[in-house]
Amino acid sequence: MTTKTRTAFVSGSGRKIGRAIVLELAKRGCNVIVNGSKNRKACEAVAAEAEKLGVKALVAMGDVGDAKAIADMEAVALKHFAQVDILANNAAIRPHGPFLETTDDEWQLVLDIDLTASFRLSRAFLPGMVAQGWGRIVNFTGMNAIRGNIGGAPISAAKHGVWGLTKSLAKEFGSNGITVNAISPGPIAPDDAGTAADHHSAEMIAQIPLGHRGTPSHVAALCGFLASEEGGFVTGQMIACNGGAAT
Repeated sequence: MTTKTRTAFVSGSGRKIGRAIVLELAKRGCNVIVNGSKNRKACEAVAAEAEKLGVKALVAMGDVGDAKAIADMEAVALKHFAQVDILANNAAIRPHGPFLETTDDEWQLVLDIDLTASFRLSRAFLPGMVAQGWGRIVNFTGMNAIRGNIGGAPISAAKHGVWGLTKSLAKEFGSNGITVNAISPGPIAPDDAGTAADHHSAEMIAQIPLGHRGTPSHVAALCGFLASEEGGFVTGQMIACNGGAAT
């Protein structure tokens, strides 16, 4: 990316898309901070994979929906690496249920993890990005969340909030050399084993012009570009990675 070694914090990176993002950024020469809320063993395995690519890796366990946990992870990250240059706000939960049966606590939990965590993590690491005049933030929305999804009102509300946050931060911090974008994934397979064994409904697959789901590596490659020097003139955008499905 540059002669300077960048450091990236990727939330929810013990598996699936988050894991792929960590490995993509490690391939690009970035030191990485792997985050998970429960499965330390999985996060340590991802960190070990990243280190095999020749970079330094740190595991920072914590629930991104909890303000104190974020403060603790911020302290650990900055103590270990001094600077976080790239932030990928990937962690999310996606519970589904009838709107009229959604409790206040259930609503708040989704907003805390799917929206407020992006606010808190951005607030934590933006000062360092501003100070050096360079930074990258990549947020995540989602095809169904942006469309509106029966049984997923809290998720849609949170992810629309992420889109608003993305646009606002891009405008506020662009003059500081910081880009802020969002990726909106469509149906993505749980791993990179291939796209042959699709378990989504035939109806959903039929909506995708390419005829199959994507893989975590597809999303990670897009994130890697947005985090790169080459992606430095792209900001305030929500980019769909969904095989051409209508949004």
